[in-house]
Amino acid sequence: MLRIAVVEGDGIGHEVIPVARDVLAAVRPDIEFFDVEVGYGRWERTGSACGSETMRELRSADAVLFGAVTTPPDPDYRSVLQTIRRELDLYANIRPIEGEDFDIVIVRENTEGLYSGIEWTEPDRACTLRVVSRRGSERIARCACMLAKRRRHLVIGNKANVLKSDLLFVEICRREAERAGVPCRSHYIDALCLDVLMHPQHYDVIVTTNMFGDILSDAAAYLVGGLGMLPSANIGERHALFEPVHGSAPDIAGKNIANPIAAIRSAAMLLRHAGDSGHAAAIEAAVRTAVAKGIATPDLGGTAGTREFGDAVIRELSIALHP
Repeated sequence: MLRIAVVEGDGIGHEVIPVARDVLAAVRPDIEFFDVEVGYGRWERTGSACGSETMRELRSADAVLFGAVTTPPDPDYRSVLQTIRRELDLYANIRPIEGEDFDIVIVRENTEGLYSGIEWTEPDRACTLRVVSRRGSERIARCACMLAKRRRHLVIGNKANVLKSDLLFVEICRREAERAGVPCRSHYIDALCLDVLMHPQHYDVIVTTNMFGDILSDAAAYLVGGLGMLPSANIGERHALFEPVHGSAPDIAGKNIANPIAAIRSAAMLLRHAGDSGHAAAIEAAVRTAVAKGIATPDLGGTAGTREFGDAVIRELSIALHP
């Protein structure tokens, strides 16, 4: 039996995550869910967005289904997601982007880089330390190579022509790719962002550093209809967290118009990580069938609400699994 921590978070997280939870329950009634509260709403109410007890709860789960959280421009507020990624050592962020003629996986180092959390302010400047370590680079390169061995090739996104820290990253990724027998090439990240949008069929697995991966994967959402479509996994040696790529979108929160596809597909990634590839594939197929029947939220040109789309996916699952 799986024990899944459910974190709705803020904004539309309160709408899309319950839908994803219901989809999981429809295919796996044996899953034990328990709620964990984190985010800006909790911080406003209690002064703590994510406390030590919260981390103990998350560590106790077999996996975490995570919604969107709001990060306000407040110097006293620490990013909840960055904190959880570091505390649980979720070093690999995996974001699949699939279309009719392309199938890309962006593998992003998830615990250091410009999101290292090492920051300070001085009288005339604010500083953030970009950390690219040998250990961090080796393990994200091995993760990417493992995926690329089952696929075709690896591209290393970098800015080594400007950033000395990226020279180390590229060197390590190339060495790990050679050891794994994976063909690879490096590509400067600015040109890579443009080329992925123009020629997505030329790419397979892309590995890069933390902020570059964040920007690249968000830009690539254009290829599939927006951020509401993209799921992601945050994977470590002992823990795993699954979340839609989109943010908390407070401007549309509470209106039942948020697209839950990214959250539902994140739930499918959770099942696949847990070894249940059959039900994961069934969820993905049900989403595709619902969309093919013209059931879609307003961002995709449809009229369905968040909850109504989720109900449609559950109906398709019922038809497929219990004909």
